[in-house]
Amino acid sequence: MTPPITTGAAAPRHFLDLWRLDAPTLRALLDEAHRRKAARRGWPKGKVDADAPLKDRVLAMVFEKNSTRTRFSFDAAVRQLGGAAIIANAGDMQLGRGEPLEDTARVLSRMVDAVMIRANRHEDVERFAQASAAPVINGLTDKSHPCQILADLMTVEEHLGPVAGKRFAWVGDGNNVCASLIHASGPLGYAVTIACPPDYHPDLIDLARAGGGKVEVTHDPKLAVLGADAVFTDTWVSMGDQDYDARLSAFGPYQVDATLMSRAAEHAIFLHCLPAHRGEEVTEAVIDGPQSVIFDEAENRIHAQKAVLAWCFGAV
Repeated sequence: MTPPITTGAAAPRHFLDLWRLDAPTLRALLDEAHRRKAARRGWPKGKVDADAPLKDRVLAMVFEKNSTRTRFSFDAAVRQLGGAAIIANAGDMQLGRGEPLEDTARVLSRMVDAVMIRANRHEDVERFAQASAAPVINGLTDKSHPCQILADLMTVEEHLGPVAGKRFAWVGDGNNVCASLIHASGPLGYAVTIACPPDYHPDLIDLARAGGGKVEVTHDPKLAVLGADAVFTDTWVSMGDQDYDARLSAFGPYQVDATLMSRAAEHAIFLHCLPAHRGEEVTEAVIDGPQSVIFDEAENRIHAQKAVLAWCFGAV
């Protein structure tokens, strides 16, 4: 039974980074995502969940970066929870004319019940949250992508069982998605081996290790993948990166191909947050092959984010 949504003047529950959440909270979010997905199996996409925990709630979605999966999955998620969404690009708002983030946050707090923001800079989301009286959800920044990794871990559990005790390999850029994979490693009890060029290491490795995370970094993708339960990668050039040629040169040896995947465990799965550049970070044989779970992963953004939204309002 889903507990009722709480109201009042208590500090809002922001969802900004996975390292800020303890093990019971992360486990509860994953369990809620699994439960909600199972409960609506076979339903039309637009049908509202039986408990409708976000009835009469409105989510603002603010985009500084282009989006497909984040935009559609959050819109679908809030509708399935019984609420509604208002979507705006930052350039269409006064943010695009230089309004202080804090002023926008205070205004939206009086107009909507929660805000999801997909931003260029992580510090901007943190500033927005500090000024907001409504829950703020990090839909992606240059430093982390917690919603994506929650969906990824949900996908792993669907195919391989609980993430605790598993070992994952990340091959390629130590970017925002890689960082969030690291952030949850300690609380959820899985290990991560990252293979990346020397100049492209992820942030906050020491923080993850201090929290019990088993995180290793190597420059050898063959070593990282050996015996792994799941292999993750992402594009070599993310939105905002200006060093395209340098990145292609540095990441050439880090392509995930069939030979590299063969070094992982026999049951290993392949994950990619999309969009993918087939022939760069991953070959068609892998991303379209039997070990790939990328479309389960994309769909699970809806269910993971439903758990996040419910949690923000005290319904998890």
